[in-house]
Amino acid sequence: MRRGEETMVPEAEFRSYYGQPVIKSPVWHEPHMPLYLYLGGTSGAASMISAVATLAGRDRLALTARVTAAVGATAGAGFLVAELGRPERFLNMLRVFKPTSPMSVGSWLLAAHSGLTALAAVSAVAVPYGPGITGVPPARIAASSAASFTARVTGRASRIAPVPYAKVAYVARVAKIAHVARILPVAGDAAALAAMVTGPLMSTYTAVLVADTAVPAWHEAHRELPFLFAGSALASAGAMAMLVTPRREAGPARAAAVLGAAVETAAGTVMEHRLGLVGEPYRLGRPGRLMRTARALTVGGALLATVAGRGRTLTALSGLALTAGALCTRFGILAAGKASAADPKYTVVPQRERLDAAAESRTRERVT
Repeated sequence: MRRGEETMVPEAEFRSYYGQPVIKSPVWHEPHMPLYLYLGGTSGAASMISAVATLAGRDRLALTARVTAAVGATAGAGFLVAELGRPERFLNMLRVFKPTSPMSVGSWLLAAHSGLTALAAVSAVAVPYGPGITGVPPARIAASSAASFTARVTGRASRIAPVPYAKVAYVARVAKIAHVARILPVAGDAAALAAMVTGPLMSTYTAVLVADTAVPAWHEAHRELPFLFAGSALASAGAMAMLVTPRREAGPARAAAVLGAAVETAAGTVMEHRLGLVGEPYRLGRPGRLMRTARALTVGGALLATVAGRGRTLTALSGLALTAGALCTRFGILAAGKASAADPKYTVVPQRERLDAAAESRTRERVT
């Protein structure tokens, strides 16, 4: 086209093909998938907090974080199974391990992380019972058993009063439990430290899962989504620890919540500005409202967390705000993905821009 001439063909409008979008919309459902994303991330971050608290000797915070990690992993797995429709579908994903598939890696990661956090939580809440719980000293049980055996062999009556068999059997079972209880803390600490490895992966793998799709709002945000998910998970795990742990011992939980909120807010801001047109779904309609609400709740909860040590009311407000913000973030990201898949312009316009840029680059190379 010569300079100064007007185009004879009007600019194309981006419409669907016979009422169908250009790409298939995600089939993930609400509230199953957003809750799985929230619970899985919270569990991963809580396991990191529990490991650090264990190493630092903060037993009360470690207990809270271990239980939070175990409950989050178990409940998250339940919502994932509900999303899949049938439990055997999750089990079928464990039949093979495919490193190139985020779903396959995530399934194995969830199974390993759930087992580690469950063991760590059980070891933290289990109460070791000794054999003296029945009121019968172990020495008397041994003497009674030896005397009974001697009487049967020699035919002479024993002077030691026999202990009822039922009580001996019960004490033997309690002794086995006591033996397990002595081993359990060591195994639990080892599991908590191992969960420190699976925790960061659990907090961020779901970002890779959604970014490894053709959905524009997710795929183009593959750089920022892991940081956004990790920050949101750390903020929500810190919030749960704040709500349950006594204030005088919850200082590290408050610091973790503030750090997570800062990372989440920064990553979300950078993502929306960098994506340009593709980032519109994060700002418009229902997804935009959810994301703005999430940001307001997260920032407000983080500010309250800095002074939450002064009172229980401030702690409750901060923890609830951060939790609600993390949930709104997950629901907003899912809604934004569906909105971007439904509108063809978010798929077609970036493709044309990339093609035009490539053609212009080739033209420059030929000229030079």
